[in-house]
Amino acid sequence: MFTDSHSHTLPYSPDARMTIDELVAKAKSLGIPRVGITEHYEIDMIYPDDEVMLFDLDEYDREFLKWQSDAPQDLTLLKGIEFGYQSHTARAIDIIASCHDFDVVILSNHNFRGEDVYFSKIVYDVPLKERHAEYIGIMAEMCENCDNFDIAAHYDYINRYNPDDLAVVRYEDCPSEFDRFFEALITKNKSLEINTSSINSLIKKKNPSAMPDPAILKRYQEMGGSMITLSSDAHCAEALAQHFDITAEYLKSLGFKENTYFIKHVPHREAL
Repeated sequence: MFTDSHSHTLPYSPDARMTIDELVAKAKSLGIPRVGITEHYEIDMIYPDDEVMLFDLDEYDREFLKWQSDAPQDLTLLKGIEFGYQSHTARAIDIIASCHDFDVVILSNHNFRGEDVYFSKIVYDVPLKERHAEYIGIMAEMCENCDNFDIAAHYDYINRYNPDDLAVVRYEDCPSEFDRFFEALITKNKSLEINTSSINSLIKKKNPSAMPDPAILKRYQEMGGSMITLSSDAHCAEALAQHFDITAEYLKSLGFKENTYFIKHVPHREAL
Protein backbone atom coordinates (compact mmCIF):
# COMPACT_ATOMS: atom_id res chain seq x y z
CA MET A 1 0.00 0.00 0.00
CA PHE A 2 1.13 3.55 -0.75
CA THR A 3 1.36 6.77 1.24
CA ASP A 4 -1.88 8.76 1.22
CA SER A 5 -0.91 12.45 1.33
CA HIS A 6 -4.32 14.14 1.63
CA SER A 7 -6.98 13.59 4.30
CA HIS A 8 -9.25 15.50 6.66
CA THR A 9 -10.45 14.93 10.22
CA LEU A 10 -12.83 16.41 12.76
CA PRO A 11 -12.89 18.91 14.34
CA TYR A 12 -10.29 20.83 12.33
CA SER A 13 -11.97 20.21 8.95
CA PRO A 14 -15.70 20.83 9.55
CA ASP A 15 -16.72 18.91 6.42
CA ALA A 16 -14.89 15.75 7.56
CA ARG A 17 -16.76 12.72 8.86
CA MET A 18 -13.99 10.96 10.78
CA THR A 19 -11.87 11.57 13.84
CA ILE A 20 -8.13 11.04 14.00
CA ASP A 21 -8.72 7.76 15.87
CA GLU A 22 -10.96 6.50 13.07
CA LEU A 23 -8.40 7.51 10.44
CA VAL A 24 -5.58 5.74 12.31
CA ALA A 25 -7.64 2.58 12.73
CA LYS A 26 -8.50 2.49 9.03
CA ALA A 27 -4.92 3.21 7.93
CA LYS A 28 -3.70 0.44 10.22
CA SER A 29 -6.20 -2.05 8.79
CA LEU A 30 -5.12 -1.20 5.22
CA GLY A 31 -1.41 -1.36 5.97
CA ILE A 32 -0.79 2.24 4.87
CA PRO A 33 2.72 3.32 5.93
CA ARG A 34 2.13 7.10 5.99
CA VAL A 35 -0.88 9.43 5.96
CA GLY A 36 -0.82 13.18 5.43
CA ILE A 37 -3.35 14.97 7.63
CA THR A 38 -4.07 18.11 5.62
CA GLU A 39 -6.83 20.08 7.32
CA HIS A 40 -8.72 22.76 5.41
CA TYR A 41 -7.58 26.35 5.93
CA GLU A 42 -9.62 28.83 3.88
CA ILE A 43 -8.58 32.46 4.40
CA ASP A 44 -11.35 35.04 3.76
CA MET A 45 -13.85 32.38 2.72
CA ILE A 46 -17.24 32.10 4.42
CA TYR A 47 -19.49 29.19 3.56
CA PRO A 48 -23.28 28.79 3.87
CA ASP A 49 -24.55 28.84 7.47
CA ASP A 50 -21.63 31.18 8.27
CA GLU A 51 -19.21 28.25 8.49
CA VAL A 52 -15.57 29.31 8.54
CA MET A 53 -12.81 26.84 7.68
CA LEU A 54 -10.08 28.25 9.89
CA PHE A 55 -8.62 26.92 13.13
CA ASP A 56 -6.05 27.73 15.79
CA LEU A 57 -2.76 26.75 14.16
CA ASP A 58 -0.80 26.74 17.44
CA GLU A 59 -3.35 24.38 18.97
CA TYR A 60 -3.11 22.19 15.87
CA ASP A 61 0.68 22.06 16.28
CA ARG A 62 0.32 20.88 19.88
CA GLU A 63 -2.44 18.40 19.11
CA PHE A 64 -0.52 16.88 16.24
CA LEU A 65 2.40 16.04 18.52
CA LYS A 66 -0.04 13.98 20.63
CA TRP A 67 -1.40 12.26 17.52
CA GLN A 68 2.08 11.34 16.41
CA SER A 69 3.10 10.00 19.83
CA ASP A 70 -0.09 7.90 20.06
CA ALA A 71 0.14 6.49 16.52
CA PRO A 72 1.25 2.88 15.97
CA GLN A 73 4.97 2.50 15.33
CA ASP A 74 4.38 1.30 11.77
CA LEU A 75 2.21 4.30 10.82
CA THR A 76 3.71 7.75 10.26
CA LEU A 77 1.39 10.74 10.47
CA LEU A 78 2.57 13.64 8.31
CA LYS A 79 1.51 17.06 9.56
CA GLY A 80 -0.03 19.02 6.75
CA ILE A 81 -2.50 21.68 5.74
CA GLU A 82 -4.62 22.40 2.68
CA PHE A 83 -4.84 26.07 1.81
CA GLY A 84 -7.74 27.21 -0.31
CA TYR A 85 -6.33 29.79 -2.73
CA GLN A 86 -7.76 33.16 -3.68
CA SER A 87 -5.79 35.78 -5.60
CA HIS A 88 -5.52 38.15 -2.64
CA THR A 89 -4.46 35.47 -0.11
CA ALA A 90 -1.23 34.29 -1.77
CA ARG A 91 1.09 36.26 0.52
CA ALA A 92 -0.80 35.21 3.67
CA ILE A 93 -0.57 31.57 2.59
CA ASP A 94 3.17 31.80 2.10
CA ILE A 95 3.68 33.52 5.47
CA ILE A 96 1.58 31.01 7.42
CA ALA A 97 3.18 28.05 5.66
CA SER A 98 6.65 29.31 6.57
CA CYS A 99 5.78 29.90 10.25
CA HIS A 100 4.66 26.36 11.09
CA ASP A 101 6.48 23.06 11.05
CA PHE A 102 4.50 21.26 8.34
CA ASP A 103 5.58 18.16 6.50
CA VAL A 104 3.32 18.82 3.54
CA VAL A 105 1.47 21.90 2.28
CA ILE A 106 -1.27 21.41 -0.29
CA LEU A 107 -2.63 24.24 -2.43
CA SER A 108 -6.16 24.00 -3.77
CA ASN A 109 -8.51 26.06 -5.86
CA HIS A 110 -12.02 25.32 -4.62
CA ASN A 111 -13.56 28.46 -6.09
CA PHE A 112 -15.30 29.43 -9.28
CA ARG A 113 -16.20 33.11 -9.53
CA GLY A 114 -16.12 33.64 -5.79
CA GLU A 115 -17.99 30.55 -4.62
CA ASP A 116 -16.88 27.05 -3.74
CA VAL A 117 -17.70 24.76 -6.66
CA TYR A 118 -19.64 22.52 -4.25
CA PHE A 119 -22.08 25.35 -3.45
CA SER A 120 -22.06 27.28 -6.73
CA LYS A 121 -25.38 27.65 -8.53
CA ILE A 122 -23.84 28.96 -11.77
CA VAL A 123 -20.71 26.90 -12.37
CA TYR A 124 -22.33 24.27 -14.58
CA ASP A 125 -24.30 26.86 -16.54
CA VAL A 126 -21.00 28.12 -17.96
CA PRO A 127 -19.93 26.31 -21.17
CA LEU A 128 -17.52 23.48 -20.40
CA LYS A 129 -14.42 24.79 -22.18
CA GLU A 130 -14.87 28.29 -20.80
CA ARG A 131 -15.38 26.87 -17.32
CA HIS A 132 -12.33 24.62 -17.47
CA ALA A 133 -10.09 27.32 -18.99
CA GLU A 134 -11.04 29.76 -16.24
CA TYR A 135 -10.52 27.21 -13.46
CA ILE A 136 -7.20 25.80 -14.72
CA GLY A 137 -6.05 29.37 -15.33
CA ILE A 138 -6.53 30.06 -11.62
CA MET A 139 -4.63 26.85 -10.81
CA ALA A 140 -1.75 28.23 -12.86
CA GLU A 141 -1.96 31.63 -11.15
CA MET A 142 -2.04 29.90 -7.76
CA CYS A 143 1.22 28.05 -8.45
CA GLU A 144 2.85 31.16 -9.88
CA ASN A 145 1.90 33.39 -6.95
CA CYS A 146 2.66 31.01 -4.06
CA ASP A 147 6.03 29.49 -3.21
CA ASN A 148 5.68 27.70 0.13
CA PHE A 149 3.74 24.62 -0.95
CA ASP A 150 4.48 21.07 -2.03
CA ILE A 151 1.45 19.73 -3.92
CA ALA A 152 -1.18 21.26 -6.22
CA ALA A 153 -4.39 19.39 -5.48
CA HIS A 154 -7.29 18.10 -7.58
CA TYR A 155 -7.02 20.06 -10.84
CA ASP A 156 -10.31 18.30 -11.73
CA TYR A 157 -12.28 19.58 -8.72
CA ILE A 158 -14.17 21.80 -11.15
CA ASN A 159 -15.93 18.69 -12.48
CA ARG A 160 -16.48 16.75 -9.28
CA TYR A 161 -20.11 17.78 -8.71
CA ASN A 162 -21.12 18.10 -12.36
CA PRO A 163 -24.69 16.84 -12.97
CA ASP A 164 -23.56 15.71 -16.43
CA ASP A 165 -22.40 12.18 -15.64
CA LEU A 166 -20.31 11.92 -18.80
CA ALA A 167 -18.36 15.17 -18.44
CA VAL A 168 -14.61 15.02 -17.72
CA VAL A 169 -11.67 17.42 -17.72
CA ARG A 170 -9.51 17.04 -20.84
CA TYR A 171 -6.27 18.63 -21.97
CA GLU A 172 -7.90 19.71 -25.21
CA ASP A 173 -10.38 21.84 -23.24
CA CYS A 174 -7.72 24.45 -22.42
CA PRO A 175 -4.20 23.45 -23.54
CA SER A 176 -2.57 26.83 -22.97
CA GLU A 177 -3.90 27.01 -19.41
CA PHE A 178 -2.69 23.48 -18.65
CA ASP A 179 0.74 24.31 -20.08
CA ARG A 180 0.97 27.40 -17.91
CA PHE A 181 -0.08 25.37 -14.86
CA PHE A 182 2.48 22.65 -15.57
CA GLU A 183 5.22 25.19 -16.24
CA ALA A 184 4.72 26.72 -12.80
CA LEU A 185 4.70 23.31 -11.10
CA ILE A 186 7.80 22.05 -12.87
CA THR A 187 9.79 25.27 -12.48
CA LYS A 188 9.15 25.29 -8.74
CA ASN A 189 9.70 21.54 -8.33
CA LYS A 190 6.20 20.90 -6.97
CA SER A 191 4.06 17.79 -7.32
CA LEU A 192 0.85 17.22 -9.28
CA GLU A 193 -1.83 15.45 -7.25
CA ILE A 194 -3.85 12.58 -8.65
CA ASN A 195 -6.96 12.73 -6.49
CA THR A 196 -8.96 9.53 -6.13
CA SER A 197 -12.01 11.29 -4.70
CA SER A 198 -12.40 12.85 -8.15
CA ILE A 199 -11.94 9.40 -9.70
CA ASN A 200 -14.47 7.92 -7.28
CA SER A 201 -17.01 10.56 -8.25
CA LEU A 202 -16.78 9.48 -11.89
CA ILE A 203 -16.84 5.78 -11.03
CA LYS A 204 -20.08 6.31 -9.08
CA LYS A 205 -21.52 8.05 -12.15
CA LYS A 206 -20.48 5.04 -14.29
CA ASN A 207 -18.39 7.36 -16.42
CA PRO A 208 -16.25 5.26 -18.79
CA SER A 209 -13.41 7.83 -18.53
CA ALA A 210 -13.01 7.84 -14.75
CA MET A 211 -9.22 7.88 -14.86
CA PRO A 212 -7.44 11.19 -15.60
CA ASP A 213 -7.26 12.16 -19.26
CA PRO A 214 -4.04 10.53 -20.55
CA ALA A 215 -3.33 13.60 -22.69
CA ILE A 216 -3.06 15.71 -19.50
CA LEU A 217 -0.51 13.40 -17.94
CA LYS A 218 1.43 12.85 -21.16
CA ARG A 219 1.73 16.61 -21.66
CA TYR A 220 2.94 16.99 -18.08
CA GLN A 221 5.64 14.41 -18.84
CA GLU A 222 6.55 16.06 -22.16
CA MET A 223 7.14 19.35 -20.37
CA GLY A 224 9.46 17.65 -17.87
CA GLY A 225 7.02 16.84 -15.07
CA SER A 226 7.73 13.68 -13.12
CA MET A 227 6.43 14.21 -9.58
CA ILE A 228 2.92 12.95 -8.95
CA THR A 229 1.24 12.41 -5.60
CA LEU A 230 -1.46 9.81 -5.09
CA SER A 231 -4.07 11.15 -2.67
CA SER A 232 -7.52 10.12 -1.55
CA ASP A 233 -8.71 13.48 -0.16
CA ALA A 234 -10.52 11.29 2.37
CA HIS A 235 -13.12 12.96 4.54
CA CYS A 236 -14.36 9.62 5.93
CA ALA A 237 -12.52 6.44 6.87
CA GLU A 238 -14.00 4.44 3.99
CA ALA A 239 -12.40 6.79 1.45
CA LEU A 240 -8.84 6.45 2.73
CA ALA A 241 -6.59 5.16 -0.08
CA GLN A 242 -9.64 4.23 -2.15
CA HIS A 243 -8.90 3.13 -5.74
CA PHE A 244 -5.15 3.41 -5.12
CA ASP A 245 -4.35 0.04 -6.68
CA ILE A 246 -6.19 0.62 -9.96
CA THR A 247 -4.97 4.21 -10.16
CA ALA A 248 -1.37 3.13 -9.62
CA GLU A 249 -1.67 0.57 -12.42
CA TYR A 250 -3.10 3.23 -14.72
CA LEU A 251 -0.28 5.64 -13.90
CA LYS A 252 2.31 2.93 -14.53
CA SER A 253 0.74 2.28 -17.93
CA LEU A 254 1.51 5.92 -18.78
CA GLY A 255 5.13 5.66 -17.71
CA PHE A 256 5.01 6.94 -14.13
CA LYS A 257 7.02 4.83 -11.71
CA GLU A 258 6.87 6.56 -8.34
CA ASN A 259 4.49 8.13 -5.86
CA THR A 260 5.89 11.30 -4.26
CA TYR A 261 5.21 12.21 -0.64
CA PHE A 262 6.78 14.90 1.55
CA ILE A 263 8.48 14.99 4.93
CA LYS A 264 9.48 18.47 6.10
CA HIS A 265 8.82 19.59 2.50
CA VAL A 266 11.47 17.22 1.16
CA PRO A 267 10.16 14.95 -1.60
CA HIS A 268 10.44 11.21 -1.02
CA ARG A 269 9.49 8.55 -3.53
CA GLU A 270 8.06 5.07 -3.32
CA ALA A 271 7.51 2.64 -6.18
CA LEU A 272 4.00 2.48 -7.63
